[in-house]
Order: sequence, then C-alpha cells, then structure tokens
Amino acid sequence: MNYGKYKFEQAKREKEAKKKQKALEVKEIRVTPNTEEHDFNFKVKNVRKFLESGSKVKVTVRFRGRELNYVKLGEAILNRFIEELSDIATPEKKPLLEGKNMFIIFSLNK
Repeated sequence: MNYGKYKFEQAKREKEAKKKQKALEVKEIRVTPNTEEHDFNFKVKNVRKFLESGSKVKVTVRFRGRELNYVKLGEAILNRFIEELSDIATPEKKPLLEGKNMFIIFSLNK
C-alpha cells in the first residue's frame, strides 16, 4: 500500500467521525426583574423548545440602574423558571450573580 493512499483513507475516516459529532449549543434567554406574566410564559415556552431540540439553556436576569437593589426579585424569577421547568429540565447550579447579571443554566433531564 502506498503512503498517499493511506493518508487519504485516514483523512476520510477522520472527516466521517467529525460528521457524527454533535456540538453542544447553549442558548440564552434574557429577562428583567419586572417581567410580566405573559412575557414570562412566552419565555418558558421558548426554553422548553430549545431544551427539546437538544441545547442547554442559560436564563439571564439583567439588572439595569437601580434594579440592582432588587436582587431578590431576579432570584424569584429564576426560581419560577426552576418550578415551571422541573418536569423537563434540571438546573446545573443555583442562581449566580455576576456583575449586573444573574443567571442559571438548564439541561435536559436524562
């Protein structure tokens, strides 16, 4: 067997293996501490859709200006997300405040 043919076959096998891999995608949903009921339900529906398609979902609560004084409201919204999605997803960690954003990452139940 010649070396050129060997290299070609090896490259072909690597390319085929790469096709079968699925890159993990993280989708992001942004809300504010004073998100209304209808908007919240719409976001929950989108999170469900993303999870069912096989992605992880990061839900971010953005605090702007004086909203940073009401971190408890943001935490309450994330806890509502946890309750609404408990049948289909589990949070990877508890809600984290990082700068002006508080977030949580959901992954599909196994």
